[in-house]
Amino acid sequence: MDFLSFVTQARTCRRFHEEKPLESADLDWLIDCARVTPSARNAQQLRFIEVLGKTCKELFPLTHWAMALKDWGGPAEGERPTAFLGLLIPKNPAPTTYIDCGICAQTIQLAAHSRGYGCCIIKSFEQNQAQSLLQVPSDLQLELLLGLGVASEERKVVDVPESGSLNYFRDANNVHYVPKRAREELIIARFVD
Repeated sequence: MDFLSFVTQARTCRRFHEEKPLESADLDWLIDCARVTPSARNAQQLRFIEVLGKTCKELFPLTHWAMALKDWGGPAEGERPTAFLGLLIPKNPAPTTYIDCGICAQTIQLAAHSRGYGCCIIKSFEQNQAQSLLQVPSDLQLELLLGLGVASEERKVVDVPESGSLNYFRDANNVHYVPKRAREELIIARFVD
């Protein structure tokens, strides 16, 4: 498959087949994919917490999903993630650590898609409660949660509508649409001499 097509299909996933849980080996593989990615100064400061089973169910209510979908309260029972990966960074991190975190999260999302898993990169969660539940060491902070599972929703990239709205939306069949700006709108200059 062409890489652009692959990335276009690897959209944020917010509904999963809860009856098909991921296992620790799946999370280990995703972390392996992330651990070999570029890291500023090769500092490799990110750490991970794998969350499955009972703790996964306890963590879910501490997360907030799809704030732009005002009439949707998040994945219903039966379509919730079956795993989470917690991405941890040092307290008082260097600015480049946030870049490493983004690279890592995107790599995990793409790797997950390559195996038919869905991934939702979550920054909106109850920080203190999640850190307590996951027993985050005092020298680290939980920066992102990645909700993972076997994907069960259709996601599509579409052109930005005439209204200019960038809000994602769902149709009557629960297909999730994500408006994206045209390439020509994003390129502000070309130097081709």
